Amino acid sequence: MSREKESDGGWKKFIWDSEKKEFLGRTGSSWLKILAFYVVFYGFLAGIFIGTIQVLLLTTSSYKPTYQDRVAPPGLSHTPKTLKAEIEFTHDDPKTYEEYINAMDKFLLKYNQENQKDSLLFDDCGSAPTPPIMRGSLDQSDGGKRVCRFHREWLGNCSGLHDRTYGYSEGKPCFIVKINRIVSYLPQPPQTNDSIPPEAHERVQPNLIPIHCAAKKEEDKDKLGQVNYFGMNSTGGFPLQYYPYYGKLLQPQYLQPLVAVQFTNLTVGSELRIECKAYGENIKYNDKDRYQGRFEVKILVKVR
Repeated sequence: MSREKESDGGWKKFIWDSEKKEFLGRTGSSWLKILAFYVVFYGFLAGIFIGTIQVLLLTTSSYKPTYQDRVAPPGLSHTPKTLKAEIEFTHDDPKTYEEYINAMDKFLLKYNQENQKDSLLFDDCGSAPTPPIMRGSLDQSDGGKRVCRFHREWLGNCSGLHDRTYGYSEGKPCFIVKINRIVSYLPQPPQTNDSIPPEAHERVQPNLIPIHCAAKKEEDKDKLGQVNYFGMNSTGGFPLQYYPYYGKLLQPQYLQPLVAVQFTNLTVGSELRIECKAYGENIKYNDKDRYQGRFEVKILVKVR
């Protein structure tokens, strides 16, 4: 019994020794010294870290990426975009394509005419492809940069202005294609037609990055039917006057050029895997990245 009391008193005395005025084996002055040491020590480490970050920030720009030597060529993306890149619907059942319509409505909202009225922010850059428009340096010395207007009506049957269902109610689905943004990137049109499918040769022209969509499998080509392309000047490509992009600080209102693709005669009930590619001298493809310069989408028009 006495041993238990002694052991009890041992740990209690370690926590607080009333004779020596010690808490956990240290006096108040000892705790104060060790606390001051760690405050100074960690304050010094924090100072080194903050100083390093400040020096790093002095060598970088808020407007231009300092290191772009390893930036991959731009990706090609589309709207509507589903989790597995699969678009399935029944043309006479609006609920099956409602989410696609909502996604396209939301995406195209900023392309409405009323959102591009401010002449201090937007330029009219013509209705035909022209060379890139250089708008000065990548800093704020020239102030903010204006951007080219892109008129939603150029997307024709896929603009949503005349057909609010973007062709889905007729089994002729549309999707909108864009090149992803890269600051100061200048796409270069193809110099020859060697890498471009013969079906797309008619869309090749100066100052334009053409795109082409085709069935991924050879046996599905006849099931794909006619493919229509809509964009500036009814071209199936991206005009160069919308480049380069100067970043969200200098061009927060920037509008990417768009191409609308419509499939007007898909075989109903057949699942088709379609690949769309952009063609340019500095647009490359990577088998490990299915959105680098291209994308694939699976479309199935179901039978009720």
